[in-house]
Amino acid sequence: MPTDIQNQQQLVREAAPVRLAPPPMYQVVLLNDDYTPMDFVVHVLQRVFHKGGEEAERIMLQVHHQGRGVCGIYTRDVAATRVDAVLHLAHADQHPLQCLMEPVPFF
Repeated sequence: MPTDIQNQQQLVREAAPVRLAPPPMYQVVLLNDDYTPMDFVVHVLQRVFHKGGEEAERIMLQVHHQGRGVCGIYTRDVAATRVDAVLHLAHADQHPLQCLMEPVPFF
């Protein structure tokens, strides 16, 4: 007569392999305004996004000329943290600089 332990062992099945998808990515975008100094934007890019001087200036000019510039692509939590850091720095220095995150568009 089979015991409960033997019955339980017969019911164990192999689990199907789990496929993990990479997390959705978000781009952090700075928006142009007429009041925030260009030097402050470069400072934010270097401090929050760890950009070098030349890359920070390139992104700042893109924001200035095109109205927006992508600062980086991150997972949702990291992107939200970077947006909060930018808005905090701008508010602390009394600048109206705006920053947002949006899903990375698929091509």
